[in-house]
Amino acid sequence: MTSFALVDLQRVLTPHVHLGKSRVETLCLLVIGMISARTVNLTHIAAERPARAKVASTYRRLQRFFQQVILPDDWSVGIVMALIGNPDRWYLCLDRTNWKIGKSDVNVLVLAVVAERYRVPLMWTFLDHSGNSTTQQRISLMHRYLARFNASTVRMLLADREFIGQEWFKFLKDKNIPFAIRVKQDQLVVVEGREYPLRTYLSRCKGERGFTATLPAKAGQPALELHFGAKRIKGGELLIVACSEPLRGSRILRYYRWRWFIECMFSDSKTKGLNLEDTRMKFSKRLSLLMAVSAIALAMACHTASRLMGSKYPARKKHGYCSKSWFRTGFDELRRRIRTNETPLITGKKYAIRKRFRPRVA
Repeated sequence: MTSFALVDLQRVLTPHVHLGKSRVETLCLLVIGMISARTVNLTHIAAERPARAKVASTYRRLQRFFQQVILPDDWSVGIVMALIGNPDRWYLCLDRTNWKIGKSDVNVLVLAVVAERYRVPLMWTFLDHSGNSTTQQRISLMHRYLARFNASTVRMLLADREFIGQEWFKFLKDKNIPFAIRVKQDQLVVVEGREYPLRTYLSRCKGERGFTATLPAKAGQPALELHFGAKRIKGGELLIVACSEPLRGSRILRYYRWRWFIECMFSDSKTKGLNLEDTRMKFSKRLSLLMAVSAIALAMACHTASRLMGSKYPARKKHGYCSKSWFRTGFDELRRRIRTNETPLITGKKYAIRKRFRPRVA
């Protein structure tokens, strides 16, 4: 790492972070050290500092940053937007990731923004329990999103079977947030006046199928009409996706394919990139600060890949997959720049996607 890289990043972060000069320098050291060392472990990051200060001194400086710095919720959103750009509409993915630190559980509900060229965590909530999130926790996270962005910015909200429930679906429809969420096979629906479990109604489904059905009223919630796309996947299991928009079943299923990007993002932030699970922090406030720093690092990798590739796309091998992912392309180039200082770390105004970019859905 060079001092020039720290200065270049400090120029980008200063307008968005209300901290003193020393604290901003420490934040830059965290971001660049995390990328260079490929870990969030503070001991390894401290060894990356380009100065005569002892590693133990730098390590203590990093510790004090997490112990003493208090930043508002979602403070990193402005930085992420400055790096990846702010298109008119985007896909949002909602999912949960968890790991263990000793005997303690770390359980995080994450709202990420994804597109063909990037996937970055936008907002998150640390859950004080193991297992699934509650409806109120999801609604609270979406209220935070709506406080910063208009509902019209959401092209589609994507989530897995964990994120279901009529109260949740009704909230999304009331807020005009379009969604495509996978539902369970035992979900009851009303079709043409008769009530079926989806497994029974789709017992003869072999290819892709689309239909409209109503979720019956229950638990004080009114009946809710939704549109569904369904198909058989490997092993004979049914993939059933509920959508708020009147779309063909095949198109609903194509939208849902974008949900996998948040799984790729978790992989980027863990074993394939920043090794987020290396941290020994247990307090949610400190972990949230660490998540924000890692989100900035992921956004920087997207920005770097955009500057490097331009309008090109990573080459594909014979099996159809890219030889190197978009994230890894930017991540490797970013690490090279940090070590050699051949070019400024962050340059230009070309963002990770074009302003009018639309993900392709047939």
